[in-house]
Amino acid sequence: MPPKRTSLTTVERAFEIVDLLWELDGAGPSEVAERMGLPDSTVYDYLRSLSETRYVTREDGEYRLSSYFLTIGGKMKYRNRLFQVAKPEMKRIVAETDELVGLTIENDGRAVVYHQEEGRRALSLGTYSGAATPLHTVATGKAILAHLPEARVDEIIERRGLVQRTEHTVTDPDELKAELAEIRDDGYAVDWDEQVVGMGMAAVPILIDDRVLGSFGIVVPTGRIRDASYRDDLLQKLQEMANTVTINYQYGN
Repeated sequence: MPPKRTSLTTVERAFEIVDLLWELDGAGPSEVAERMGLPDSTVYDYLRSLSETRYVTREDGEYRLSSYFLTIGGKMKYRNRLFQVAKPEMKRIVAETDELVGLTIENDGRAVVYHQEEGRRALSLGTYSGAATPLHTVATGKAILAHLPEARVDEIIERRGLVQRTEHTVTDPDELKAELAEIRDDGYAVDWDEQVVGMGMAAVPILIDDRVLGSFGIVVPTGRIRDASYRDDLLQKLQEMANTVTINYQYGN
């Protein structure tokens, strides 16, 4: 039993180093060792071993993550059936709205941008596939949260907390749960200024047999999402897209 635990600790530490290399955008053994509170020799052994894989490279005495992570991420994305059926519908909505349309999934208690398509009027937010944010701070995340089991919602709140991104972010658990109940009843989520002041979003869940696969969202400036007529038009387009995607997901080739 002890040897197994030692092996697990080794793997965990290797991934901690990978995370740190991402945070630092590359570093030498001494810097990593100082940040982790480990001997230089120990960290050097880890870095040397990691550099023998395709995931870490060494250049001019610094170690950094390799582009192989991009290769793996790209393969994961393009193998995903939801992405395959969603992409053409997202392009169609972008052609109709010229806004930023996104597909979001939940991973490890966070909202992760899986794919996005940008129109000519799209807000420039610097987001990208893989970008993660707290579920409770965006409409896409709330649309997912509203359809997760209550025990899972409680687990996410306890583990991740309800961090405040702006003064408009909902940080009270009871208030959030009341909003999630409304989202379940309405079939959609809307927010503005909760993640970024000046940014609004309309979103709908992607549901199959009461299981939430993710959500679709359209990101617009706050002024446009406050316009009830425009907001309703976006929600209608989102719901039509979600309906088409769920049918194609279940019955398409």
